[in-house]
Order: sequence, then C-alpha cells, then structure tokens
Amino acid sequence: MITVEEHLAQILAAVRPVEATTMPLAAALGRVLCEPVRSAVDLPLFDNSAMDGFAVRFADVQSASATAPVVLRVVADLPAGTADDPTLAPGEAARIMTGAPVPADADTIVPFEDTAGGLADSLAEATVLAAPAARGAHIRPQAEEHRVGDVILEAGEVLGARQLAAAAAAGVAEVTVSRRPRAAVISTGDELAQPGEPLRRGQIPESNSTLLEGLCRENGAEIVLRTQVDDAGDALQRALADATALGADLVITSGGVSAGAYEVVRNVMPMSFEQVAMQPGKPQGFGDGAPLLFGLPGNPVSVAVSFEVFVRPALLAMQGAREQGRIVLPMRVTEAWRTPAGRRQYRPVVVERDGVRPASSGGSHLAASLGRAQAYAIVPADVDSVAVGDVVDVMLVP
Repeated sequence: MITVEEHLAQILAAVRPVEATTMPLAAALGRVLCEPVRSAVDLPLFDNSAMDGFAVRFADVQSASATAPVVLRVVADLPAGTADDPTLAPGEAARIMTGAPVPADADTIVPFEDTAGGLADSLAEATVLAAPAARGAHIRPQAEEHRVGDVILEAGEVLGARQLAAAAAAGVAEVTVSRRPRAAVISTGDELAQPGEPLRRGQIPESNSTLLEGLCRENGAEIVLRTQVDDAGDALQRALADATALGADLVITSGGVSAGAYEVVRNVMPMSFEQVAMQPGKPQGFGDGAPLLFGLPGNPVSVAVSFEVFVRPALLAMQGAREQGRIVLPMRVTEAWRTPAGRRQYRPVVVERDGVRPASSGGSHLAASLGRAQAYAIVPADVDSVAVGDVVDVMLVP
C-alpha cells in the first residue's frame, strides 16, 4: 500500500490551472480569485460619525460634567449621506447622525446619551453633561481600515458572501477569477437503480452521483455530465467520450475499482490503480491525462471520504485556491470505537458540545449515516482503537 500523501502528491502534480476570467462582483459567488482585489476608495472614505449626537470642538466640551454642563448652539443638521460641511464657530455644534461626514471644524462627537435633551431636544441647543474621553472620540477616521490601492483580498481567496461584501465596500465592481472546473460524474454497477424506481432483488438506489455532484458544486465545479452505467464496459466508454467532448476537466467514477470479477472501471478506464493505506477508500484509481480521471470505490462513505482527501484538493488546486485542506481541530472522543491496523481511518462523526462520536456503526456502505456526519475523525495508522476521553484530529466539513 502507498500512503495518502503519496497518492495525493501524484494527483496534485498532474493538476493544471483552469483559465481566468473577469466578471461582475455579483456573479462571482464561490469563485476563486486569480488576482488580488485592491481597494478603489479609502475605507472609510471620509471622517464620519460613529454615533448619533453632536459634532463639536473638543476644546468646548472637555470640562463638561453633570454639575457644570456646557451649552452649545446647534447650527446645522447632518444626516447620513449629506454633502454639507457647515462652519462651526467656538460654542457651536452640529446635530449629526451615524455615518454622516464630520464637519471640518469639528474634532469630536458627543453622543445624545451624554446630553440633557438627547434627540428630543436637539435642533436649538445641546447641553453636554459629560466630557468626551479624548479628542476624536466617536469619529471614524478616513482610511482607518484601508487606503486606495491596498490589497483587501489576496489571490487564491474563495469568494463567499463576506468577501464579496468587502470588495463591494471597497468600491470594486469586477474581479478576476478562475472559471469553474467542468466535472463529469459516472456511477457504475449493474445493481444500481434510480431513487424511487421499483427495485428487483439485488438492486439498490443509486446515491453516489447525487453525493458527488453536490460535493463538486460545493467546491466550485460545474457538472457537464452525470450518468449511471452498467458493468458491461461499452456504456462507460461512451460516457467517457461524451465527457471529453463536453470539455470536462475531470471525470469521477464510483465503483468498479476493487479486485472482483466485474470491476468495469479497472477493466476499461485508462487509469493506474493503487491500494492506499486508508479506511475507508483503500482502492483508488487515477489517470493524469486530459481530463483527469478519478476512480473512487463504490461504497458511499468511501466515496465521500475519497472526495475529501483526493478530489477536493485537486478541484481547489485547479482554481488556484490558496487553502486546499479543511480545518482540522483536536477533539475529545465520547464513544469508543476500533480502527483497522496499518491504515489511517477517516471516521464520520457527529460533533457535540462535549466532543465527537461515530455517526454510525462503521460500515462504508452505510449511506444514510452520512446525513448525520459533520466531520471526519482522523485516526493514525498505528492506532487500533479509540477510547472515551482520547483526543483525535477532526476534519470539519459543511
């Protein structure tokens, strides 16, 4: 057997980046940045108020207190969005709302809460009952966060909602991102029937293509072909030809890679086949041509684990993603289980407040248990059992 790292290294060495494209920000959700995003504006754009209250001169109010209040004449009213910059003489103030530009003559904000009248009595006079902590209190300075030209998102960043919002706040309208990798998903096996169809003896509902399509989409790919073929071989060859004609960057098959008599992928596909020191997912196939070929085992848990360990990093590498691995955290085990000798185990687990426990009894055929799993516990190959209270590495998955 080869190690997980050895098989993954073969895969990543064969990955070629997909092309870049420029698109509107609104269309870029889930894409990977090919170029850094630089701020088009200062952030904030101008000195603005962090509070609803009064823009004042600090010198006028630095001695204010409840026993010695300072009364200022209100000469302007500044809502958010105003372009006004009123002149403030000593002893004068402007009523100001959160986000409004601070007048050039003001250097401090007094919140309504620190005045006698508050908002209810704020357009004639402001009676200040508490001195601000310092000059500049409650002002958001221009360029406090970023200046024009600063990098706000690095190349390789996956654009989620927060990243898109950051780019929009920086005045950016377009981004340069990788195109979506094109994936083909092929399930193999005479025993497979479509969900909801009547089942004859020996048949099972086909779920791997649903699993793989979802995982591919979650990781930035588009699906150009999804199909199911029997074990005869001709249908698989036609599906591979169709995938290639559709411009697939990768083809993912499930089933047909073990040591049985009817292993259609092993018999037909131009792949090399390895035994990887992992459980589940020991039999793996890979072809480094165009498209890349991934031959995954047929049991659903094996498919899910194999995708996480091998296919997902390749998909992200194609797109130029900076981070290709999941977050792995140490967590306490709350229910014991055994592990296979000599193979690293990826055990689907449920994450609870006090630790993790197995999502099922452990068989790689237990498809429904994947719906409960929130993570994979990673147990080293030299460990043969996990006890309550042990701490294991846990790979978090959405």
